[in-house]
This record gives sequence, C-alpha cells and structure tokens, in this order.
Amino acid sequence: MINTIASTIITTAIVSINSVVAALPNSTAKVLAKRELSLNNRYSVPSVNEIMKKNILLNLAYLNGDVRQKKDIDWTRVTSKFHFEKSLQPGEVFAYHENILSDYASKLAFTTNSQFNSSDGYLSDGYLFGDGVCHLASVINWVAIDAGLKTYVPKDHRSVARIPDIPDDYGVSIYMNQETGAGANNNLYITNIKNVPVVFHFDFDGEKLTVSIGQSA
Repeated sequence: MINTIASTIITTAIVSINSVVAALPNSTAKVLAKRELSLNNRYSVPSVNEIMKKNILLNLAYLNGDVRQKKDIDWTRVTSKFHFEKSLQPGEVFAYHENILSDYASKLAFTTNSQFNSSDGYLSDGYLFGDGVCHLASVINWVAIDAGLKTYVPKDHRSVARIPDIPDDYGVSIYMNQETGAGANNNLYITNIKNVPVVFHFDFDGEKLTVSIGQSA
C-alpha cells in the first residue's frame, strides 16, 4: 500500500514537472533587438494621424499576406490586434518594395508586396497616398541595425520630414513607381549576414506596434 501511494506521488510529480516544462517558452530563442512605436503619435493633427496609422497597418497586412489586392481590404480586420512573423535565411535580403538595385536581385527573399498607391487601397492625407509607410520602414531599419543585420538606405528621411519617435539616423525614404520602375534608390535593403536564420516579429496591440528580431541561440 505504501509503495503504491509513493508510486502515485512520484508519477503525479513527474507529470506536473513535464507540464511546467511544456509551458515554458522556447529557451533557445534569443531576442536580438526590439522597438516600439505608438501609432497614435504619427502626426499632430488627429485626422492626418489616423490616415497614416491606417496606411502603416495596411502595409503590414500586405506584408503578412492578409491583403493581396485592394478588394481584400477589410479595415476592421486590418486595424485589429495581430501578431505575425517573417523569416530571413543567412545571406537573404528583405527589400521594402520590389523595385530593387541589381546587387540584391539574386538574394531577395521577400518585400512588403505593395506599391503604396490608391490602386492598392492606400489612403491620402491630402498630400500623398501611402503617407506613413516611411515610419514603418524606419522602425524596421532601426531594429535591424540594433540586431546586427546589414542595412542599406540609399535615401534617408532627413530632407523629407522628421519622423516622431525615431532618430534621424534611422529614417528611410520609401517610394516606388511600378510603371516607370523608379524607386530602387528610395528603398530599404536588409541583409541577414548571420550564419543562422533570423525572424522578424510584428505585434500590434491596438495602439502600439512592436517590431523585434530574434534568432535561435
């Protein structure tokens, strides 16, 4: 009887320990860098801020694949909370859009799958369509640099405008025109120069966007 009770206690303890271990996060995952950006602080005029916020979230929906063309846009879904990831293998490149410099053509893994214009469903704040995507590109550039990846920004954002909450050194000017092929010099190029894959994590909590990059330890 005593042996039976002891055996039951040991078995229960083992099951409990295994349950705790299973619940622990992956201890081999290593966060290389993380930055947060309030989407309620993109511009001082609330109506313009709302347009920029929606454009940023739409850009992320294109990157995630939830939106592939204008007719797919459901603004309730686009502006809802989300998490998604994108992986970059060693030697691969993430370019912000598909009009790229020839040096990166053979290494391209993915882009944000977007042209930032009205045909893609981007909104205008009265100045241009897609205003706000430079903010997203800039915070991604900032995180990539912090994570030790190689970035190339042909044209920074200093001469365009100040981007709230992002130091000038990380600002990126984004532009493309599919018809003319323009925009290769208004792009962001991120190369994984590590010998292991890295993962971009994108999280939106309804107000704040968090961009982080991790790798296996």
